[in-house]
Amino acid sequence: MTTTNRQFRLAARPQGLVKESDFRYEEAEKPVAADGEFVVKTEYISLDPSMRGQMENRADYVAPLEIGDVMRAGGVGHVIESRNPDYPEGTLVAGTFGMQDYAVVTADMPRVRRLPDGTDPVLALGVLGTTGMTAYFGLLDIGEPTPGDVVLVSGAAGATGSIAGQIAKLKGCRVVGIAGSDDKCNWLLDELGFDGAINYKTADIGAEIDRLCPTGIDIYFDNVGGEILDLALDRIRDNARVVLCGGISRYNATGPVPGPVNYFNLVFRRARMEGFIVLDYADKFEAAGREMSQWIADGALKQQATVKDGFKLLPSALIDLFTGANTGKMMVKTS
Repeated sequence: MTTTNRQFRLAARPQGLVKESDFRYEEAEKPVAADGEFVVKTEYISLDPSMRGQMENRADYVAPLEIGDVMRAGGVGHVIESRNPDYPEGTLVAGTFGMQDYAVVTADMPRVRRLPDGTDPVLALGVLGTTGMTAYFGLLDIGEPTPGDVVLVSGAAGATGSIAGQIAKLKGCRVVGIAGSDDKCNWLLDELGFDGAINYKTADIGAEIDRLCPTGIDIYFDNVGGEILDLALDRIRDNARVVLCGGISRYNATGPVPGPVNYFNLVFRRARMEGFIVLDYADKFEAAGREMSQWIADGALKQQATVKDGFKLLPSALIDLFTGANTGKMMVKTS
């Protein structure tokens, strides 16, 4: 096992789309655990849209990165050195370990999860990680689906949207997804059982929503924002719920981002639009994970992942996330 700790650090604040030059590759010595600490060898690293905001110099629900910081990222790996009896060597763990081979876990590091032996790390970073939890709580707690509801999901072939749509199907809803290619739309229809799919790059989105949701929308699960949010707001039904999960259309914008034009339809339709932060549900993650694990075991919940092989592909994998090159969860296998 190498003792060199490969790292990617923040080199520059991104302007527009994230670029390779926004990252700096470095090699450092493998960290050593002090009393109460342990060292994790990361094996899979997650790429998520929220990383773009952390690269900017603005406060959010997590602190921004400073220039020179190791890029923040979720990961899964094994404990290789431990001075903490609760995490002996060989323990499989998930947490925010950063874009690096080795991370020393201190007592104050939040949200480190011990995983059962044999857990698939791809599932642990996706449907059983914060991605899946975001879909679960966003749809069930904010969307409050009931059988027969019409659910529209944007970014539906992404990590969160694909899980949210499947959970809506499990709850007896009619589900229509919006994605960026015919292949992704076919995956939603043929593999995940969506009732309809719209290729936003080639279709008249509004006309397709009208065709596939002729009675209107009860729940809109929004991962995109922008124009598609406005189109959905124009078609909500009475007492509709708009779940604000993400806004990937604005993450790389260089100018002011306009708000929705059709927001007043929320008043006309006695509807609500609500955002949420999944970390607020952390005390419920374990129970949600058990339910989703059962759905996976039953074949009712599926995950697609785009896994790149090689540590040095981390920057390009994050860029690919924003250009729609992934289907499902994007991650890098480090070894």
